[in-house]
Amino acid sequence: MNPKFIFVVGGVMSSVGKGITAASIGALLKARGFRVTALKIDPYVNVDAGTMNPTEHGEVFVTVDGDETDQDMGNYERFLDTTLTSINYMTTGRVYQSVINRERGMGYKGRCVQVVPDIPKEVLGRIEQAVTANKAEIAIIEIGGTVGEYENILFLEAARMLKLERPSDVAFVLVSYLPIPSHVGEMKTKPTQHAARSLNSAGIQADVIIARGERMLDAPRREKLAVHCGVPKNAAIAAPDVSSIYDVPGLFDKQDLAKELMAKLGLKPRKNDMRVWNNLSTRVKNARREIRIAVVGKYFGTGDFTLADSYISVIESLKHAAWAAGAKPALAWIDAEQFEKKPRAIEMLKKFDGILVPGGFGSRGIEGIISTIKFAREKKIPYFGLCYGMQLACIELARSIGLRGASSVEIDEKTKYPIIIVNPFQQQNIKEGRYGATMRLGSYSCQVMRGTKAFQAYKEEVVHERHRHRYEFNNEYRTKLEKAGMVFSGINPESGLVEIVELKNHPWFVGVQFHPEFTSRPLRPQPLFLAFIKAALKHK
Repeated sequence: MNPKFIFVVGGVMSSVGKGITAASIGALLKARGFRVTALKIDPYVNVDAGTMNPTEHGEVFVTVDGDETDQDMGNYERFLDTTLTSINYMTTGRVYQSVINRERGMGYKGRCVQVVPDIPKEVLGRIEQAVTANKAEIAIIEIGGTVGEYENILFLEAARMLKLERPSDVAFVLVSYLPIPSHVGEMKTKPTQHAARSLNSAGIQADVIIARGERMLDAPRREKLAVHCGVPKNAAIAAPDVSSIYDVPGLFDKQDLAKELMAKLGLKPRKNDMRVWNNLSTRVKNARREIRIAVVGKYFGTGDFTLADSYISVIESLKHAAWAAGAKPALAWIDAEQFEKKPRAIEMLKKFDGILVPGGFGSRGIEGIISTIKFAREKKIPYFGLCYGMQLACIELARSIGLRGASSVEIDEKTKYPIIIVNPFQQQNIKEGRYGATMRLGSYSCQVMRGTKAFQAYKEEVVHERHRHRYEFNNEYRTKLEKAGMVFSGINPESGLVEIVELKNHPWFVGVQFHPEFTSRPLRPQPLFLAFIKAALKHK
């Protein structure tokens, strides 16, 4: 069959749930036996997401081939239980860069290169490449931002052009927010009506409207959406707030969303097997034993609000592992800076069953994190350090054995004891200010030592995990830290770089240089996360 294309666009406001909607649609169609892939189009001029501030943009997700992408790529991988690559991600900057490079190389044979149609054609070419590379029958394409913004108009134009060329192969889903103003007490459809008309002004008619809101969509509101937005009543799909994002596929399935899209695309019905999602929802709902995990980081604050999206893959990985262990995760986001301002506040960590320190960059909040690690080490609380969390664990142990002032050269270039140093391959990049897409990125192998907690978790001697960092453990200090009780249980066989560390005489204290959160799945928790949760339950 010809490949089919479903474009997912947003209305009214950002962060309305386009990524979860796109991923859930993909899950529904995959459950019906279709080969599905998903793409994200970001309207930023940035070439990739790697240089964006996580408190502004959210987590940077890293693909297996080392592309720094938007966090929604992680949602796609988790919901579709697949592995995506750089071909599934594009930004305004990346698209323009390709067109300009082609023009410079006479790829357009000297003709005048124009924004329209050449930019939309580049977009469509990338979509076709992703479909081919993934051998997909259906592509779900999420366009970032909201309709009506100048930023994404060219991507909408690409979608319009594809619809014009292949009318029976393209469908549009508008995800829009329906607010319930507290002083009114009624769900309002007017903002969504305006969003639908903005989409119409780009030459596109929504086939389905996903009505996001606090509550279910009722009959009068469904009627209004049908009349004023030009969609059938059964194509107005309710998407109320749910306790778990993994309930969304089931929620959509009960409203026959897949059936509606398949009819629109001329797809013949196939067997529907939603058992995987139904079983997961049941497991989540039946989890009773609460497990309290403190996530101590530095990218939570944005004004007066907390932005958990900075660590979304970490949070989801903890949930996956907790549910698999039959536990109900209770996660607390703790800004490490408070332990610098009020050292006694560290005692609050006693009430947690486990402590996790995720990745990060720079010096802000570092001493607070080191205090956290010391507390976990001395109080025998299960500890899991990711990337920076591993590096700072090495620094904390070095300080505990008398190497006063031990640090990372990222924090203190003149430190007497540089426990963490610049990866030799990164020195020139930093010197010349090349920061975009130049870190140690993507999947690398790790040799796991038998008889360690890491091996107990993986049960494999060689594993592959994704990386995103410039700094590494300084092997000159390996012997000193081994004498202090540190075990270097994972090593990259090609370079000899340290990948995993753990402590003897501690219930569970493990740090990893890589980012294991990128490979966790709802039905297949990442092994180290599962081992950490089990240790935390035992500590409880």
